Amino acid sequence: MHPRLSALAAQGQAIWLDSIDRNLLESGGLAALIEQGVTGVTTNPTIFHKAITAGAEYDSSIRAWLAAHPDGETHALLDALMVEDVGSAADLLRDVYERSGGDDGYVSLEVSPLLAHDTDATIAAARRLFDAVDRPNVMIKIPATAAGLPAIEAALADGINVNVTLLFAVSRYLEVLHAWREGVTRLAAPGSVASVASFFVSRIDTLVDRALEELGSEDALALRGQVAIANARRAWAEFSAFMASPEVTALRGRGTRVQRLLWGSTGTKNEAYPDVLYVDELIGRDTVNTLPPATLEAFLHHGTVADTLGGRAEAADESLRRVERMGISMAAVTAQLEREGVEAFAEAYRKLLAALDARRERLHAG
Repeated sequence: MHPRLSALAAQGQAIWLDSIDRNLLESGGLAALIEQGVTGVTTNPTIFHKAITAGAEYDSSIRAWLAAHPDGETHALLDALMVEDVGSAADLLRDVYERSGGDDGYVSLEVSPLLAHDTDATIAAARRLFDAVDRPNVMIKIPATAAGLPAIEAALADGINVNVTLLFAVSRYLEVLHAWREGVTRLAAPGSVASVASFFVSRIDTLVDRALEELGSEDALALRGQVAIANARRAWAEFSAFMASPEVTALRGRGTRVQRLLWGSTGTKNEAYPDVLYVDELIGRDTVNTLPPATLEAFLHHGTVADTLGGRAEAADESLRRVERMGISMAAVTAQLEREGVEAFAEAYRKLLAALDARRERLHAG
C-alpha cells in the first residue's frame, strides 16, 4: 500500500479513482492502483464519453451487442457498455468490499442525466441499472436536484446503494442528509446499504474567483482559492452534527452506515493553485476523495497528509460571510453550478449517444 494512501486511511479518508476505461481494466492498471490503496471508482457521462469514443477498444462489445439486439436502441447499447465496465471494476474491487465489511470498495454508475428533473424515471433507471450490474459493491449515482431528492430516498429504501451527485450548496446537502435518513429508516436492515454524498469543490472556486477578480479589491483578491474549501468544510461540519443527532445515533445502533461525504471535482482547474489543493485541504474522517488520474499521481508524489477538516468550521464560516458581504451570493453561485452541471452531463450524454449511433452504423457497414 502506498504510504500516503495508508496515512489517509488512518485519517479516515478513502481515495477513489474518478476515471474508467477498457484499457485501465484490462491492462492491470486499476488492479495496480487497488494494490496501492485506491478503494473505489466513480464514473459519469463525461468519463464514459472520453472512454468509449477514444478508440476501438469497445468495438467487439458493440458488435456482440448488435448481433444480439439488431434493432436495439442506442441508449440500451450505452447502458450495456457502461454496465460491462462497471461490473468488471466492481469485480476487481470485490476484495476491498469484503475486507471492509461492505464499507468500501464501490464503483458508481450514473442514471441518465436527461432524467435529472424526473423523479419517477430516475427511480426506475436506478433499479434497472442496479439490477443489471448485479454486484453488491455498486452505487447508483442520482443527482441532488429537487426531483432527485425523493428518488434518493426511494432508491435507498429499495436497498440500492446510492451516490448522490452534483452537490454544491450546503442547504441542498442538508436536504440530502434528510432524504438519506428517511430512506434507510424504511429498511428492515439499514446496514444493508451504503451511500456517499458527492460534494463538488473546484467548480465553486472557478465561478467565485471570477467574481472576486471583477471586484478587484485587495480583500476580494485575497479570498481567491479559499471559498470552495470553506464551503466544503461547512458541509463537513453539518455532516458531523447530523450524524451525531439522536435519530441517526439510533439508526447507527441498528447497524446503519454513515453516508460519507465524497469530495468531487477535485482536480485543480487554476494552474496558479497547487495541483493537490483540493486533496491536502479536505482530509478528515468519514470522507472519500475521488481523484482524476493526474491528481492522484500528483498526490502520491507530493501530497501532504494531516487532518484539515476538524476544527476548521469557524474560519470557513468567516470566509463565506466575507464573500456574502462583498455581494457574492453563494445561493446564486451554487444554483448556477447545479444548472450548469446537470446540462454539462446531459450534453456529454447526448454526444455519447450520437457517437455510438455513428459507431454502430460504421460497424454495420463494415
